[in-house]
Amino acid sequence: MAEFLTDIETIRKRARQEIDKGPITDAYGADLERVLQVLNEALATEIVCTLRYKRHYYTASGLYSEPVAAEFLEHAAEEQQHADKLAQRIVQLGGEPDFDPDTLTKRSHAQYDASADLIDMIKEDLVAERIAIASYTEIAKWLGDDDPTTRRVFEDLLAQEEEHADDMRGLLERLPHDTKS
Repeated sequence: MAEFLTDIETIRKRARQEIDKGPITDAYGADLERVLQVLNEALATEIVCTLRYKRHYYTASGLYSEPVAAEFLEHAAEEQQHADKLAQRIVQLGGEPDFDPDTLTKRSHAQYDASADLIDMIKEDLVAERIAIASYTEIAKWLGDDDPTTRRVFEDLLAQEEEHADDMRGLLERLPHDTKS
C-alpha cells in the first residue's frame, strides 16, 4: 500500500487556506475553467435531449406510437436528471450553469429534431444517444485522475446513455418500418 505523500498536519493546514474555494484544493489537477466549459456543453446537450424527447413524446402518432411515446417520456425525465446532476457539479466547482436558451443548441453536442415520422424520431434519438456516448467517453478519459468526481458524473451519465441507445435500437428492431399504417 502506498503511503501518503503529504503528512496530515500539512493537509490540515492546506484545508484551512483558501477555504473560499470549497472542494477545489491543491490536489485538484484539472483545468477548472475548461472543465466548467465542458460541463456547460454537456448541460446544454442534456437540455436539448430533454426537449427533443419531450417533442417526440407529444407528437408521436400512429398504430405503434403508444409504447414508443412512453419510452420517449421516460428518457426525457432521465435526461432532465442528467442536466440537474451537471448543473449541481458546475455549482460545486464554483461555476455557473448556463441555461441561456439563445445558445443552447450552439453549445449542445446533440441536435434538436422535429421529425414527424415515428421511425425517424427513434433514429434521431439513437443518433443523439450515440453522440452523447462518444462525447462522454472522451470526456471521462480526458478527466482521468485530474478530477475523479466529475469523471464519475460522466461515467454515470454514460451508463444511462448506453441504456437509452440500446432502448432505441431495440425499438427500431421491433417496429415495422412502415409505421404510418
